[in-house]
Amino acid sequence: MACTTILVGKNASYDGSTLMARNEDSPSGEFTAKKFIVVNKGKQPRNYKSVLSKFKIKLPANALRYTAMPNAIDNEGIWGEAGINELNVAMSETETITSNPRVLGADPLVKNGFGEEDMLTIVLPYIKSAREGVIRFASLLKEYGTYEMNGIGFQDKDEIWWLETIGGHHFIAKRVPDDAYVVMPNQQGIDFFDFVDAFGKKENHMCSDDLIDFIKDNHLDLGMHDKDYKIEEDKAFDIRAALGSHDDSDHTYNTPRAWFMARYLNPTTYTWDGEGADYTPESDDIPWSFVPEKKVTIEDVKYVLSSYYQGTKYNPYGKTGDLSERGKYRPIGISRNNFLAITQLRPYMPKEFMAVKWISVGSNAFNVTAPFYANVTRTPEYLANTTAKVTTENYYWASRLIGAMADAHYNTTAIHIERYQNKVHSKGHEMINNFDKDLAKNSYSNISRKLANCNDQIAKMLKEETDDALDKVLYTASCGMKNSFARSDA
Repeated sequence: MACTTILVGKNASYDGSTLMARNEDSPSGEFTAKKFIVVNKGKQPRNYKSVLSKFKIKLPANALRYTAMPNAIDNEGIWGEAGINELNVAMSETETITSNPRVLGADPLVKNGFGEEDMLTIVLPYIKSAREGVIRFASLLKEYGTYEMNGIGFQDKDEIWWLETIGGHHFIAKRVPDDAYVVMPNQQGIDFFDFVDAFGKKENHMCSDDLIDFIKDNHLDLGMHDKDYKIEEDKAFDIRAALGSHDDSDHTYNTPRAWFMARYLNPTTYTWDGEGADYTPESDDIPWSFVPEKKVTIEDVKYVLSSYYQGTKYNPYGKTGDLSERGKYRPIGISRNNFLAITQLRPYMPKEFMAVKWISVGSNAFNVTAPFYANVTRTPEYLANTTAKVTTENYYWASRLIGAMADAHYNTTAIHIERYQNKVHSKGHEMINNFDKDLAKNSYSNISRKLANCNDQIAKMLKEETDDALDKVLYTASCGMKNSFARSDA
């Protein structure tokens, strides 16, 4: 599963929130309909079984309520992907990542282990903090193993942790610096790792308890060290060189995405273009985290996760420059985006309505994002009623229709998309701001019901604006059909 992630520490965001965001993308030639749901207490399975593998597990009885973005059609399992539980802890899973043959030969993937299909369901309902998320996931990984390489995000109002699986049973995890953001395409991304911390206080680093021996025994350390070097004393071990990939395909599929995100958020910190560039789209050493030049907003996150290399010669919709450069690299905002979830945990708000989930569906280049409160026991029908049937009565299919037509008529429909995005994003902020003020004036009794009613109003606005955009895009695309003809054409 190909995805793109950005993680924003609380001191790097515009309002002091931790922000975690990820596109879920389908593989080439596939499109996966999604829905926004809540799993209430009593609905969480106890005897869980995968669809794609033979993985089975007995789950604890004390499951918390949580939101999720599962597949609308469950023939391949749940694929919960992104959610927030009732204690305001969020999880994003997964960023499919790469490794190298030495790692996979030392700790092979486990055919009947768990995978992306399962991870949210078996972890998020049982954790009370981001750190607990790492610990629970690591214990399951050690016991059952996984059949794929993945990166997983865990978030609370104070911390974001990023975990990467290493082979079938191992992991590394690193806390996102409070003043920084992290960019993650589909490759092992953590660059430098502090083993002193990981085997000491564990303030910012955690890993498998045998990881040092694993690296030593399997000759994974590629550093040119002196004779007195000891891994266990290294505070900046090059973990990406040891455990990651350096394939030619990374340079067209992965590193360009990290390059664009960092280029947008740190435009003057480094030189990004030309012969003297510090980093290019094909650089293997693009840092895992950056301190941004300005505070990062919801709109920034949406923009970079919708990117198709605007403002560069690689834009597939470009009109000028070398034709061979257009579409050279895999976009972030690609045709097969299934959804984008931005989880925002706002420390200045009461815990009852601290958590907001900004949701986009379909191709991010042409869709919008809208905010929804997470502490609810139901979600709006417009986002929850997705099925295999194509209909404008739900958000997913309406967005897919807009994207397909807008892509084919990019130049003539771009103005409609821009206005649609600005209008929904502005109204989303306005409505959340007003709801927050009203909620703060009243008691928090029946808060989940009140928040669900707020979400209904946001969904109503979203549907109205989406229907309007669809009407405009359809009209413009229809006028541009190749078989059009008027008497004046003769």
